Amino acid sequence: MTFISVVLPVHNEAENIEGLIREIQAARLEYPYEIITVDDASSDNTLAILQRLKQDTPELRILQHKENYGQSAALATGVYRARGDIIVTMDGDGQNNPADIPRLLDRLLEQSPPGLQMVAGFRRKRNDSWWRIVSSRLANAVRGYLLKDGTPDTGCGLKVFYKATFERLPFFDHMHRFLPALVQMRGGQVVSVEVSHRERKHGTSHYGTMNRLFAGIIDIMGVSWLQRRSKVMELRIED
Repeated sequence: MTFISVVLPVHNEAENIEGLIREIQAARLEYPYEIITVDDASSDNTLAILQRLKQDTPELRILQHKENYGQSAALATGVYRARGDIIVTMDGDGQNNPADIPRLLDRLLEQSPPGLQMVAGFRRKRNDSWWRIVSSRLANAVRGYLLKDGTPDTGCGLKVFYKATFERLPFFDHMHRFLPALVQMRGGQVVSVEVSHRERKHGTSHYGTMNRLFAGIIDIMGVSWLQRRSKVMELRIED
């Protein structure tokens, strides 16, 4: 039976996390599910709020890092410990809309095209500062040109994929920005589906944009190196 794990990396999201969890519950997923929050060593009362929510939210699981390891590490921690065979990832700030989850999930399960391993959200209309929008578009353009992953918005936190697919990927810091290219490198198909994007209600991003445009080039070069040296082996005979 299909079981869904919704993985939420969070860092100092005390003002946003309760509303997001309630919205996930309201999305009424058709399959059994769990919500895994990975608190990346928040310094506010995010953990206390999660512990309170757990009292009346049996599907909620709480993981907390001893130190602040970053968004990719928080994502990996949640996926590796997930009980579900299908993973839904979302940012913890509430800008992704849980109401979009069923559409992405249905597309993955339809297996169209065959071999589909990941459905990535595409924020056509973004509600962000002009700097985040411009830097993200430029980074996406550079990444798309060099990696040719065919994904217009790899930075969108809302994605649906198989846990087994993620477990075959190499882990490195900032890997969450390159998940579609990494999945394709392992022979999987990736499609993008347009999703809504909401204005952040409280606070500012705690996984900043400082290296989004420039230091990210180093990561792109590393992924490009992996692509050129990766091989997908297919058997002609297995007797």
